[in-house]
Amino acid sequence: MDEMFEIGDFAVYPGHGVGAIESIEKMDMGGKVQDFYVLSILDTQMTIKIPKENAGTTGMREVIAPGKIPEIYEILKSKDVPNNHQPWNQRYRGYMERIQSGSIFEVAKVFRELHSLKSEKGLSFGERKLMDTAQKLLVKELAISKDTEEADVGKEIQGILL
Repeated sequence: MDEMFEIGDFAVYPGHGVGAIESIEKMDMGGKVQDFYVLSILDTQMTIKIPKENAGTTGMREVIAPGKIPEIYEILKSKDVPNNHQPWNQRYRGYMERIQSGSIFEVAKVFRELHSLKSEKGLSFGERKLMDTAQKLLVKELAISKDTEEADVGKEIQGILL
């Protein structure tokens, strides 16, 4: 676990998406010197410093392997969407937790559920924003994994959802 990532690797940080490991820095934290991954999030150029020893427990992970992408597409194809009759704010909290779990599979499920809900009865403003966030997270990670353009992945996903 010591060398989980190297400089130049792509990594996913929960709720923020794909970033590139820009450097590994030593920092003094209260008298204890620690190594930190310096992760630059691709979509926002936000820089996040994650202690190397905590990277796994924060949910930071590798980009999905190309061989796992069909599982994501199966989730998106599934018409088995839970009947969610909770108030929108409770649904929103649940979706937010799932997006921030860091699991691309959970992000795909949230996107599919919100997409289904949108065609069924419309979404609140917050849910629309969450759907956009889930879609961006999915498209970015799948494009990096497949080494292809985001627009192409976006078209694939739209084709699956029709």
